Amino acid sequence: MNTHNGYAELIPRPERTPEALRTALAVIAPHRLVEIQAEKDEAFAKAVEWQSLTPVRSWVLIWAREVEIARRPALSTRYADATSNLEHANLATAQDALRELSSVLDEAMKAARA
Repeated sequence: MNTHNGYAELIPRPERTPEALRTALAVIAPHRLVEIQAEKDEAFAKAVEWQSLTPVRSWVLIWAREVEIARRPALSTRYADATSNLEHANLATAQDALRELSSVLDEAMKAARA
């Protein structure tokens, strides 16, 4: 396991290209390959329909964030813990989980854009 900036990483951060993201996901979360492909197909179809690259750019950024979470075990654990408590019976616990989930997504997006 690699470390970068004090974080344990399963793999280095991939480039923000469709192929690099798919390749990274195949290593760290192969069970999500069908999902990434379906969303890629949808993004490319929208890009053609809208005559805009915005859907493709959004898809790349979303999946760069998803790969960032999956490749960093500590971040992945925080994500899983937060999502598992979103519907907790205790409102304060659910609110804390929502704040933590937002924090994880923000941290992953910031890293994915770096």
